[in-house]
Amino acid sequence: MPVAASAIYFLNLRGDVLINRLYRDDVGGNMVDAFRMHIMQTKELGTCPVRQIGGCSFFYMRISNVYIVIVVSSNANVACAFKFVVEAVALFKSYFGGAFDEDAIRNNFVLIYELLDEIMDFGYPQNLSAEILKLYITQEGVRSPFSSKPTDKPVPNATLQVTGAVGWRREGLVYKKNEVFLDIVESVNLLMSSKGSVLRCDVTGKVLMKCFLSGMPDLKLGLNDKIGLEKESQLKSRPTKSGKTIELDDVTFHQCVNLTRFNSEKTVSFVPPDGEFELMKYRITEGVNLPFKVLPTIKELGRTRMEVNVKVKSVFGAKMFALGVVIKIPVPKQTAKTSFQVTSGRAKYNAAIDCLVWKIRKFPGQTEPTLSAEVELISTIGEKKSLTRPPIQMEFQVPMFTASGLRVRFLKVWEKSGYNTVEWVRYITKAGSYEIRC
Repeated sequence: MPVAASAIYFLNLRGDVLINRLYRDDVGGNMVDAFRMHIMQTKELGTCPVRQIGGCSFFYMRISNVYIVIVVSSNANVACAFKFVVEAVALFKSYFGGAFDEDAIRNNFVLIYELLDEIMDFGYPQNLSAEILKLYITQEGVRSPFSSKPTDKPVPNATLQVTGAVGWRREGLVYKKNEVFLDIVESVNLLMSSKGSVLRCDVTGKVLMKCFLSGMPDLKLGLNDKIGLEKESQLKSRPTKSGKTIELDDVTFHQCVNLTRFNSEKTVSFVPPDGEFELMKYRITEGVNLPFKVLPTIKELGRTRMEVNVKVKSVFGAKMFALGVVIKIPVPKQTAKTSFQVTSGRAKYNAAIDCLVWKIRKFPGQTEPTLSAEVELISTIGEKKSLTRPPIQMEFQVPMFTASGLRVRFLKVWEKSGYNTVEWVRYITKAGSYEIRC
């Protein structure tokens, strides 16, 4: 559930209440005394930012020389509470000229009370956008003499933004060249056995956008996800075209996305913020296209020698290539000497991390470079122990490739003035936790 805060307190380092606001009557006004007695005076402030005392929970954070304490009497979302505190402090700083400390609070009592009434209603967080709140709370705070002078941005059509319709974008933007940049960035997480079978695999991805568009444009993004294609075929009364479709899990959107239209049409429609932002995040657990397969063979030749052979196969297309490929092959701590033979790239022994590090600057698709190494070990006195080897780790970046198979089917930009736009789409797949047992 949301925060549902019962009260919020601003305390100095001595525990004196600078300012407070009670939002509900389910806690007494003396709850701050419990915070002082059980937390501040026992010097347990640095141990955990969440404490339970007498049936109430205290969420607290120190900013400069001020403690901000939220008191709740029911089970609440802790992450949401701390997110509220961080954004509230950023809002106060925008009014106070960048300063937030005990002096700034004492100099701006009236303004802070007015802001607290706007940003939280009956304990539930509301709009904390400084640009929107400054449209109707025009009072200026007492600014610190060390703060920089604010730059006033003209924001026309205040009524539209105060209602929250498009609070993330101001009107009146004009660009000489209207462009949209879209990046699909994915991270592959893999655990593979030494024989090449997949033990665990998933992909986490995000759609990043950078918009330089005039006016108030409406964008529509179509992806090759299964639900979206099926919904489109139903609306158009025709069968879905053949081709790969994917199932997106755990999708989260930026606040600009029209969720009503997404639920009905399964298309991502939005009025974008100006500049760079993260449009959506997702996860894929099935049908993952692995960019690399690693086949290691490690033989122990007696007590003082090892033979390491590693073959890495790039599974993506022959016209593609990976950049910055690094393969880390763990070896025993008592390694004394190594010798290498590689068909591509360069390899060396890194004693600091006990690994053979094989680097390939540019790795073409559909190729199988190999590494052969002989490792000499320092002989040890005592019984030979069976080695538990850490997994081989990989780092890479593959442009114009997605492990999930996600593709942009269309990106449409509509604006009432009818200007032309240039759309750029890019795909990047990176290694998350890419490990192979050996």
